[in-house]
Amino acid sequence: MVQSLLALAPTLIVIAFFLLGPFNWSRHRSWSRAVTCAFVAAIALRYMLWRFTETVLPYPNDGPNFYWVWFVFIVEFLAFSEVVLFLILMSRYVDRSAEGNRLERQFFERDERELPTVDVFIPTYNEPLDVLERTIVGALALDHPKDKLNVYVLDDGRRDWLRTFCEGRGAIHVTRSDNAHAKAGNMNNGLRVSSGDFIAVFDADFVPYRSFLRRTLPFFMDDTIGIVQTPQHFFNVDPIQSNLGLENLWPDEQRLFFDEIAPSRDGWDVSFCCGSCSIARRKAVDAIGGFPTESITEDLLTTLSMLNRGFKTRYLNERLSMGLAAENLTGYFVQRERWCQGGIQTLYLHNGPLRGPGLSLFQRVMFLPMSWLVQYLVRFIVLLIPIVYLWFGALPLYFTDVADYVSNQVPLLAAYFLLMFWLTPTRYLPLVSTAVGTFSTFRMLPTVLSSLVRPFGKPFKVTPKGSSNEANVFDAYTFTWIAGFIVVTALGLLINIVPETARVEGSFSAIAALWSGINIVVLIIASLICFEKQRRLLQAFKLDEPVDLDGVEGRLVSLSLDKAVVAVSTETRFKSTKVRLNIEGFAPLEADLKQVTQRRGDITRTGDKQRYYLHLHYDLRGFERDKMIIKLYTGRYSRDVPDIDKIAVSVNLLLRAFGRTRTA
Repeated sequence: MVQSLLALAPTLIVIAFFLLGPFNWSRHRSWSRAVTCAFVAAIALRYMLWRFTETVLPYPNDGPNFYWVWFVFIVEFLAFSEVVLFLILMSRYVDRSAEGNRLERQFFERDERELPTVDVFIPTYNEPLDVLERTIVGALALDHPKDKLNVYVLDDGRRDWLRTFCEGRGAIHVTRSDNAHAKAGNMNNGLRVSSGDFIAVFDADFVPYRSFLRRTLPFFMDDTIGIVQTPQHFFNVDPIQSNLGLENLWPDEQRLFFDEIAPSRDGWDVSFCCGSCSIARRKAVDAIGGFPTESITEDLLTTLSMLNRGFKTRYLNERLSMGLAAENLTGYFVQRERWCQGGIQTLYLHNGPLRGPGLSLFQRVMFLPMSWLVQYLVRFIVLLIPIVYLWFGALPLYFTDVADYVSNQVPLLAAYFLLMFWLTPTRYLPLVSTAVGTFSTFRMLPTVLSSLVRPFGKPFKVTPKGSSNEANVFDAYTFTWIAGFIVVTALGLLINIVPETARVEGSFSAIAALWSGINIVVLIIASLICFEKQRRLLQAFKLDEPVDLDGVEGRLVSLSLDKAVVAVSTETRFKSTKVRLNIEGFAPLEADLKQVTQRRGDITRTGDKQRYYLHLHYDLRGFERDKMIIKLYTGRYSRDVPDIDKIAVSVNLLLRAFGRTRTA
């Protein structure tokens, strides 16, 4: 009993530290971050010293298990190195909104004629009109003098219908004779036909808010700033949210990076361009010879090339655009494999973190693609360790007793999870985050290995988006891997329950059983992501605005480019299914009344208070459609999930996992 309490003492100290300290401190203060991250780093160092001196060095050189122990330790040391870099990075945080307010007042005090000229680049290859129209219309609506703003649609698909659309809206349609160097080559061609002082870049599926230039241009009053990057937000759910059934409970996967990690990188002056939703100084781009073409991630390499020349990247953590997240798993992996390969490519380039001139040692370290190189290998080994033990009896370490293990590893896990809860309270839940990482491992680990061996072996591949995107798919490849690991782990547990077939013995068996159980739960949740769900391209925005419907007052509660949902207090009877919808700022819309519904919470015993929801469909054309795009996509609305409802997420996942398992 006493020994058990002593083993738990370090964990209790960790919990007490967070309860008395960080959970009462502001997570956006540098001092509180530095103290907390230093404490967690000390716990991690304590663990690694124990691992090396007590569980690795004492292990006898008695055959294959000796090499397995050392291999596991080396992988764990890589994970430790990544965690230390993460702790250093997250020990700072900067919010530049207040600075942006001050600079905006100064910048726009000048005469309008003195404002700089801006070219907006929209590189496109095969995106359909229903994707491109939003971006083009939104870019043309930017709040900037029209004689100082040019929108260039850089069309590597050389489409006549797109030229016609651009001419009708006032955008400049640009093509070239070939598609050399993909997106980077396309933008370099744009440089040759444009002359603006600044270049704003939006991927074909991102719509800038009208205030984008007002908020970003003032930062360039500092001549050392080469790029200002803003976060990427989305108006649709990504496949992780959708396939897990967490559309309204869990934020999109990229929020952790853009909301938390990117501001911390900016605090250390190691922020980097993410391509879309950024703006660059033309003189800085010219100084590096245009957008680099050596890597398939030209945005990251542009940042490194500018750092080589003494320019800086700034990150303004404000919602200034919206775009399409990857709509299915095919697009999801196309994106991430490109990012992974491009990050690893920089290791081999003359302007990368290892060889690029003008970089400090700290910058070189912080631009190493450690996350890509380490995270998937670590996750794979975490799944593999209990299997190797249960089937072959191979211990991953020189094991003393359970109390010693609990005393050293549990405090580290507690410290890391509590740190993440504190740093990212609305962006992190261990079970879901681990399951998402595990799901990605089976496709991304081969990409990491192939990129290390042949970094330039795969060409640039455009992420499929919009109505031209392929239909729903079932990710059979990943599911097969996941199912295989579940079966092998579960069978390993079963054969060791029966004494006649047991392959292992000793106190580590209890830890292996717990480890295996956690792995199985994580894998089951990960398997849910493999099943695609149907999603609409034209996402509706939730709102609450007055509206008139054939003289009946109602509340507009949902709106998209092709549909509106209007709430009325009584079951209004219309003479026809054709009704006139009057939205402020628009000509009356002729809409088809397709459906009348009620929501359970709105049904009361008194009929006069019941709310009915009228589902209206319409077909907007021309400039009326453009006006609706501007209304919906350029700054007034969003579809954020502001907080994680941890209980709702957990219950939802358990029900889905149980239902899927029972069906299977």
